Amino acid sequence: MKMKEKIFKIITYSSSIMTIIFLLGIITSIFAEGIPIFKEVNLKDFFSSPNWHPTCFPPDFGILSLIVGSFLVTLGALIIAVPLGIGVAIYISEIAPFKVKEILKPTVELLAGIPSVVYGLFGLIFVSPLITNLLGVPIGLNIFNAALILGIMIVPIISSMSEDALSSVPKSLREASYGLGANKWETTIKIVLPAAKSGIFSSIILGFGRAVGETMVVLMVAGGAAQIPDSLFDPVRPMPATIAAEMGETAIGTPHFHALYGIAIVLFIITFVSILLIEILRKGKSIK
Repeated sequence: MKMKEKIFKIITYSSSIMTIIFLLGIITSIFAEGIPIFKEVNLKDFFSSPNWHPTCFPPDFGILSLIVGSFLVTLGALIIAVPLGIGVAIYISEIAPFKVKEILKPTVELLAGIPSVVYGLFGLIFVSPLITNLLGVPIGLNIFNAALILGIMIVPIISSMSEDALSSVPKSLREASYGLGANKWETTIKIVLPAAKSGIFSSIILGFGRAVGETMVVLMVAGGAAQIPDSLFDPVRPMPATIAAEMGETAIGTPHFHALYGIAIVLFIITFVSILLIEILRKGKSIK
């Protein structure tokens, strides 16, 4: 028995060490390949210039238009996903009968397992013509389409984590609220939601990190135009889509290659800050 425990400890310890090594290797490779771009273009121009023309002569390596495209698509996705996700979580946790909850919760979680390329095909084949016909815009591959599909895609993440946070609120708080004369709605809004706010905020931040780093959906339905848009129906090219679209045709070691890794550094920092905020919220909750 002791031998089995030792073997188990060795396996788990080795797995943990290997995970850390792989993570450090990924981080090191990203920064090692991305930092050399700043020998070709200064930091200010890299972030403030809207001109992304890496194959022109001389090339332009400004990622402002890519950052704006990512921000607008992600913000639009959150505007769609946050109300839907929290609403679904409230219904499953506080309102739905037990039998409905047992069916609805796995169904919502199943949506999170659908490959992103399937969402992209749905936006490309179905939503894009629908936008063009109903709204009369010249092209259906735009910010609105990408935000809509991406918002639907991250609803399961927000709803699942928010539902777990709501379900973890002690029943004694609900019973105390009912004892003071509050109804179901008042208890949910004024007692349960505030008690679960750290978990709900964590789900929103995680959804943000998932949305800002999504590649296939924005590559297929955002339009692919590296420009600062004038409206929600203009095409854009977010940062992940730029990396996916151009990395395969870029020569290793060229400024264009290093610029793409520079974009990867920006995405890594955004994701890292998102995860850091989640940990701060969780620790704040545990301290309370």
